[in-house]
Amino acid sequence: MKIAFYAPLKSPSHPVPSGDRLMARLLIDALRQAGHEVWIASDLRSFMADASEVQFASLAAAAASETERLRTLWQSLTPPDVWFCYHPYYKAPDLIGPGLAAEFSIPYVTAEASYSFRRNEGVRAVAQRHVLRAIEQAAVNICLTQRDRDGLVEAAPTSPQAMLPPFIDTAPFTRAFRSAADGCRLVTVAMMRSGDKMESYRMLARSLSLVVDRPWTMTVVGDGPCRQDVHDVFSTLPADRLIWLGEKDASDIPGILGESALYLWPGCGEAYGLAYLEAQAAGLPVVAQCTAGVPEVVRDGETGLLTPEGDVDAYAAAIRRLIDEPVTRQKFADEARRFVLEERSFPAAARRLGEIFDQFLEEPA
Repeated sequence: MKIAFYAPLKSPSHPVPSGDRLMARLLIDALRQAGHEVWIASDLRSFMADASEVQFASLAAAAASETERLRTLWQSLTPPDVWFCYHPYYKAPDLIGPGLAAEFSIPYVTAEASYSFRRNEGVRAVAQRHVLRAIEQAAVNICLTQRDRDGLVEAAPTSPQAMLPPFIDTAPFTRAFRSAADGCRLVTVAMMRSGDKMESYRMLARSLSLVVDRPWTMTVVGDGPCRQDVHDVFSTLPADRLIWLGEKDASDIPGILGESALYLWPGCGEAYGLAYLEAQAAGLPVVAQCTAGVPEVVRDGETGLLTPEGDVDAYAAAIRRLIDEPVTRQKFADEARRFVLEERSFPAAARRLGEIFDQFLEEPA
């Protein structure tokens, strides 16, 4: 199929890296691996930070202009077979695809769409109406977590859904694996920004302060506007225990992970966290919280340990356990690597997408 791909939150071609941009790129690659022709229909970013009426009006005008551009293009050329929208939600609705899909009688598909009844206020409510109509119009809503699926079922009970577990490109990790014997080499990879990311850094620092009696070293990969704040919350820990690498290229991450033994990231508010899959692909057990979408990518008691949300003592105890129990750590390491390489790879995602398309979409004549 010829697929017009659109990510209203952040285009796959956006210059700033993020998990959202990475997932968009992974979806495109998986669709191509499944045999489809995919191109980015628009780079228009519909993200609304302040939810003002002025901002929404400006966005609507820009979307109308993009719609007219694509309409003219499709009238002169063959329109796509599918409009595929990644991650429409109350801060980034798709104001282009639903109308064009209806006008040209092509299927509309969402992936990682979400709906929150709590956001039905002011301009957010207007945006959510667009999201809900898109969900209801979709030939299928592809859900990456059960949490998102439950939300869609509650908002639009008759809309069709299908599950696609989060996945990564495992190719860079084929030679990153090392023995997890040295359990004191800890690592995390995360952007340094306000909100949930900063909360995770705070919890991580507090937890490490409870296990200073163990001879660990902590490697931190990441940078961002809260760099100084992150350094400040770790300032009570011994400086010689901390290795600050800053922002690194994606190509450097497998090697850094492969030199470590445990991946630590509390995951406050994580939708799911592709970094967890990357760590496990490199053979690292994970210590995270059992919160939000984290259980979708980390198997508690099999590939790592998930602790109760907000429980610093439990999180520290999990770190201590995996430092102290090399047999358990190695068992988790082996299963973590198998889990990702076999179940959360491009081939697995391409197969699942093929099943979804076969079930919900008809091949073009």
